[in-house]
Amino acid sequence: MSVRGHSGVVAEPIAADPVSCEEFGYGLGRPDGILVLRYRAATRLVFNEGRQDFLHQLYWSPDGLLAAHHDGRITLVGTDEVFWAQRAVTHEVHAVDRQSVYRICLREIPAALAGLRSGTAGIDTEAARLVLALALPGYDEQDALAARGRIMAGLGPRPQQTGRRRGGPGAAAAVATALAQDPGDPTSLAEWADRLHVSVKTLQRDFTREFGMSYSRWRTRLRLRASLALLETRPVGEVARRVGYASPSAFIAAFAQEYGYTPGRAAAMRRSSES
Repeated sequence: MSVRGHSGVVAEPIAADPVSCEEFGYGLGRPDGILVLRYRAATRLVFNEGRQDFLHQLYWSPDGLLAAHHDGRITLVGTDEVFWAQRAVTHEVHAVDRQSVYRICLREIPAALAGLRSGTAGIDTEAARLVLALALPGYDEQDALAARGRIMAGLGPRPQQTGRRRGGPGAAAAVATALAQDPGDPTSLAEWADRLHVSVKTLQRDFTREFGMSYSRWRTRLRLRASLALLETRPVGEVARRVGYASPSAFIAAFAQEYGYTPGRAAAMRRSSES
C-alpha cells in the first residue's frame, strides 16, 4: 500500500520508522522542481521494495553505506555515491548502519544518467554540499532551483570495471568497486587478475597495500556487511545466496565468526529492538 502525501510523492512503506522525516520542496509540480526528504534513524532504515511511478529518485547518505536491491542484485553505495532509480523501476534501499539518508525526487533525468534505469552514480563534493544545504530551513526558492541544476550536473555514472583497464597501482580498487556493485559476484582472484592483465600475486599484493588485508578477507567482510541489511527483510537462505555463499551453513559459519552470533539471532535482535 502506498500513501500520497500533500507534496504528491508516493511514500513507500518503511519497515523501521525513522526518528524524523523532514521535507524540503522547491518548485514542486514544475519540471525543474526538486524535493529533498531527510530521514534520521535510530536503527537501520529500510525503504521496502516498491516503485515510484511519478518521480525519479536518488538515495544518498553522507555518513554510511547504503545497500540497494534492484534488477535481482545487491549494490553497496558509498558516501561519495548515490543510488539512482528512474520512475517505475522497482527497487529497495537499506541503510546499513544508524545514519541519515537523503531521498531526492526529480521530474527530470540528469543528463549523465539518461541511459541508467537503476544503479550507482557518483556525486561530486559540491553537489553533495548543496543537497545538505537544501535540507535546511530558509533556502531561497530561486537559489534552490539553481542549486538543483548544479546537483544534476554533479552526478555521473560509475565506470564499469570489466577487463578494459590494465593492471598496476589501483587494480585492487578496480576489483573492489566492481564487487561493491554486486557482493555475490563469484569471480575468483585468478579470474580478476586475468581480466586486469596482472598476476595473481600482484593483485593480492595490491589488495594488502590498498586495504590492509587479503582479497578473500576483504570480500568476506563486504559480503557480511551487505547481509546485515538483507537480514532485516529476507530469510537466511536467500541472504546467503544473494551475497555469494554456496550454502546457508557456510554463510552462518562466516557470519558467526565475524560477529559472534548467528544471522537468525541478528534478525531476532532487530525485531526485539523494534517491539
